[in-house]
Amino acid sequence: MFIHIDLDCYFVSAHRTLDKSLHNIPVAVGGKSNVDIFSKTIVKRTMATNRASFSSKILDSEDEKSSNDYFVDENNKIRGIITSASYEARAFGVKTAMSVNEALKLCPNLKMIPPKYNLYDELSSKLKELLELEIPLIEQFSIDEFFGDLTGYIKEDEAEDFAKKLKDKIFKELNLPCSIGLANTKYLSKLMTNEAKPNNIKLLKKDNIEEFTKNILIENFTGIGKSFCEKLSGYNIKTLGDIRKNKNLFYSFGKVGVDTYNRVCGIKDSKLNITKEKKSIGIGRSFDVVFNREELKRRVMILSRYLSFIVKKDGHNPLSFQIQIKYEYNIKTKAQENCNKIFNEFDFKNSMINLFLQADKHRNHGVIQLYITVFNFAKKGEHTYNLFEYEDDLKKDKLSKNIQNLREKFGIDILKSAFEL
Repeated sequence: MFIHIDLDCYFVSAHRTLDKSLHNIPVAVGGKSNVDIFSKTIVKRTMATNRASFSSKILDSEDEKSSNDYFVDENNKIRGIITSASYEARAFGVKTAMSVNEALKLCPNLKMIPPKYNLYDELSSKLKELLELEIPLIEQFSIDEFFGDLTGYIKEDEAEDFAKKLKDKIFKELNLPCSIGLANTKYLSKLMTNEAKPNNIKLLKKDNIEEFTKNILIENFTGIGKSFCEKLSGYNIKTLGDIRKNKNLFYSFGKVGVDTYNRVCGIKDSKLNITKEKKSIGIGRSFDVVFNREELKRRVMILSRYLSFIVKKDGHNPLSFQIQIKYEYNIKTKAQENCNKIFNEFDFKNSMINLFLQADKHRNHGVIQLYITVFNFAKKGEHTYNLFEYEDDLKKDKLSKNIQNLREKFGIDILKSAFEL
């Protein structure tokens, strides 16, 4: 038996734990690309402690900002997108990923709130601690979603009662409403959570899987992405019931098809991913168009400093770097390099500047987005570095660690290179 817990309208619910006046009114939390990191003002920023979360990795020391200060720019234009909307707001048509401007047109009385990432990070971590005491095995799927394996711990006929007590405890201790799904496999438990929303519990018994799932659209099942949906539509497969009828077809698709068929039918499922192995780490920003290449290089240096901090904090040693540039008119370019050395901020910044120069193939166009990524992490004890550079790398690594300690204590902006100023 698997359980899936999903916090309802999480960002809004988090703010409601602090402000009771936000209850029973249309509320939305909005976000925007935070270009403050390019400012020359020193701000104490830290890193999220809940590394499984989908909130910002870099957290500002949050001064309270009014909606006007946050969502209205210097040209008096409303900026930002909706990241979470209350059910009261959804009744007016307000949706996630909608522009704040559009949301306010649909719901003029909408209460817009700037994000508070430290709060989301803190509450998510507290929920994880609570669940670890109640469930033998848990997997954090996102900042507001968790899977639990109840196999051998809770019987099917006891599952709903267990879920109700857990739900009540979450609300009592954290003041957060949640929806809970229960099923004999992981992916079906998530499907049941969707049926349980808002603020309810749904159990799918093993004997009822075929009947219950037959008319559910394939796009509503976790793990079936947009491109796979388009492929399946060519075979006139629209529902989970259609998938069940086409076992041979799905098995002919290889592992993806086999896994999808088995998950939909509740035959077998992937185990909980207790320790998620990162494949890449990245950071980027969108901004108003910039033509000045020196300013763009400065921004690459700043993003490199922030990403270096995250990489060192997580204890990774990436061997591959990439930069992506987005210009006006949706033109995109990228460049990549591989290395064989101990990661350090100094060499990383130089590499990213060189990659920017390689990738910047449209210098007559302004840039509106920069994104840098590191990947191909070396496994400890399983990689041989370049012996000719190893001693020099160790010296740079020691200096990087000292700088890292200072930034963890005083904030990421406490030390900058001259080029960033």
